[in-house]
Amino acid sequence: MAGKVSAMVGEFRFWTARDLFVAHPEVALDMLASPTDEPPADFCRALLGGRTPEDAITFCAWLLPMPATVWWAHECLSNLDELFDEPDRRLLASVGDWVGAGGNGPPLLEAMAKPDQRTPAVWIALATARSVELPAPRAVNAGILAGLARVALEDRHDVLTAFVEMGLQLAGSEALQRSDA
Repeated sequence: MAGKVSAMVGEFRFWTARDLFVAHPEVALDMLASPTDEPPADFCRALLGGRTPEDAITFCAWLLPMPATVWWAHECLSNLDELFDEPDRRLLASVGDWVGAGGNGPPLLEAMAKPDQRTPAVWIALATARSVELPAPRAVNAGILAGLARVALEDRHDVLTAFVEMGLQLAGSEALQRSDA
């Protein structure tokens, strides 16, 4: 059992949720939950069943490295495609291209052209800027949560859960790729 737990924990960049909070103290500003010494996946899934299940999205946004966090947000919002207008769809396509280029292209600053319009896709595009004032995980979190707000209330928890599971799978595969490198 200990070997299995160790292998599961080793799939992530952080051994515990507390490790993530230590590495990124800003996450405490974005969540109501306090860190524990649980493995990241266990902590995140516990958040889903807690008072503020949206904290699980926040935790995943900080758990994933760049550009994986932007890719995860792109994939989440792409699953809500029918809830967006054409400009948001085009912007999401640009985000997909940006990530497809390794996240090394110029930031998608056209999203800043209309600062009064912070749609879900705009938030994700802003994450490409890697700004100190708006860290990518914070923009990703805002974008995904803004997208979730458009989902019918009766479907929201299922969609949120699917997004978190996708994020955890991506976090595990990202860490595995890094360990193979």
